[in-house]
Amino acid sequence: MEQSRDLSDASEMVAPLIAGLAVAATAYAGRYSLRAWQAFKARPPTTRMRRFYEGGFQPAMTRREAALILGVRESTPAEKIKEAHRRVMVANHPDAGGSHYLASKINEAKDMMFRRTKGGSSAF
Repeated sequence: MEQSRDLSDASEMVAPLIAGLAVAATAYAGRYSLRAWQAFKARPPTTRMRRFYEGGFQPAMTRREAALILGVRESTPAEKIKEAHRRVMVANHPDAGGSHYLASKINEAKDMMFRRTKGGSSAF
């Protein structure tokens, strides 16, 4: 009988110990989460978008510049060039608030990639 009494005393002592460990673990997890969240908020903002061609235009468009404007490689197939032209043109079309100058440069870039023109044929 005395053994069962010792076991019950031991189990009564273990329960508060386990509860204390659970509270401590929860506190440490909360502390870690708060610090991680603050570090996440404090980091500098990054752009998650693809980078497009930045900079002025050359007097006579080259194939390299045309590829940069459309966001493709110089060796891209014609179908991909058409998709890229459409995507860039939708974002910069004059009827949707875009610039006529940019639209003409985008069209010139498409023509250059299809090798239709030899030099700068922009209306501007």
